[in-house]
Amino acid sequence: MKLLATISSLAGKYFALLVMGMAILAYFVPAPFLPLGSYISLLLGVVMFGMGLTLSATDFKLVLTRPLAVLVGVVAQFTVMPLAALAIAYLLKLPPELAAGLVLLGSVPGGTASNVMVYLAKGNVPLSITMTSVSTLLAPIMTPLLLLLFAGQWMPVDAKSMFIMIIQVIIVPIILGIVVRKFAPTLVQKSIAVVPLISVAAIIIIVGAVVSKNQETIATAGLLVFFAVFLHNTAGLIIGYYVGKLCKLSVSDQRALAIEVGMQNSGLGVALATAHLGPLAALPSTFGAVWHNISGPIIATVWSKKKVD
Repeated sequence: MKLLATISSLAGKYFALLVMGMAILAYFVPAPFLPLGSYISLLLGVVMFGMGLTLSATDFKLVLTRPLAVLVGVVAQFTVMPLAALAIAYLLKLPPELAAGLVLLGSVPGGTASNVMVYLAKGNVPLSITMTSVSTLLAPIMTPLLLLLFAGQWMPVDAKSMFIMIIQVIIVPIILGIVVRKFAPTLVQKSIAVVPLISVAAIIIIVGAVVSKNQETIATAGLLVFFAVFLHNTAGLIIGYYVGKLCKLSVSDQRALAIEVGMQNSGLGVALATAHLGPLAALPSTFGAVWHNISGPIIATVWSKKKVD
């Protein structure tokens, strides 16, 4: 178990490199990864189950003790990112399927990796965890609704089917994880160190599956998609930070908001796009899985060297 825990720690530390490596491998040698596409939803469910294992009632305590900070963060998450995606899609004149995919990336909740980045950036970790948890629980309603409002102009959106899928691959696994933690705390405590390894492996496989399926498109439109994702992530980080500043939150809270708003649950974006919009629409979330885990450590490193007032 100690060996697995060590490997898990290393996998989490070098997550961005592993994702990049898988993306490159799947691009140049796509054949072995093509069959993995049918397991994307299952793999995402595994990641969310791992998230459920780490949650407890205290993770929602800030909703009651500091409702303003949580409210500001969650509202920013579901307004800044979809609107930024919409603006970028128009600015870059993205093809319909890519535009819808970028809006989807902007409409999913915050990613779990953001909590680690906030910790490294000396931000407010409890606020980050609460924001991730609350935005994830709101996702079955907010994500289909936002996609219907902003992406329906490019592609038909089946909000009901999307709602059901989010419940199946996000909410149910999280609840199962919470239940297992409640009734088998000793077992969970002994195995929790391995959870990051399982989550990293699942995300890497998802990236491999999507990249292999879109090899030709990446060759022709890869730079455009990456630039769109780069602009989207940068907008989230900057606007998230200054929204916190405008609301007179502490520097620690501002850092948490910036990273939480800027980093999305790209795995959910990939799963929803693949199932409901088409493989091309999954590209923004796939690139997001790579870039968010590069920009996050960069900004965390910069902020970690600056004093928190």
